[in-house]
Amino acid sequence: MSFQIMSLTDAAAERITEIIEDSDRPVVGLRVGIKNAGCAGVSYTMEYVETPIAGDDHVQDKGVNVWVDPKATMYLLGTVMDFEAGKMGSSFTFNNPNQTGACGCGESVTLAPADLKALAEARTSV
Repeated sequence: MSFQIMSLTDAAAERITEIIEDSDRPVVGLRVGIKNAGCAGVSYTMEYVETPIAGDDHVQDKGVNVWVDPKATMYLLGTVMDFEAGKMGSSFTFNNPNQTGACGCGESVTLAPADLKALAEARTSV
């Protein structure tokens, strides 16, 4: 049984499209991952993709390509990536059902691996 790793909001897809169009080099999408950081454990990473890395998981949503570092896949299953702009700045945000905590400053989060059994049960009950 396969699951869609991530999905994008319209705002995230529009911002990724803008990034690709405004890049001074040939960018085909973004790569999302996680790294050890901060007081809560990990932070999300994003980088331009000029050439996809073999072995990365590929998500195509709303006409946008996102590749996921395979080391992050189990922590990102079910995540919705959004883009929010406000008076104090703008950033991508991640609504991640696998998040179990966050630090007070918002720089890092605590993630648990996705519960595949629960995901499978949720899929069959729809």
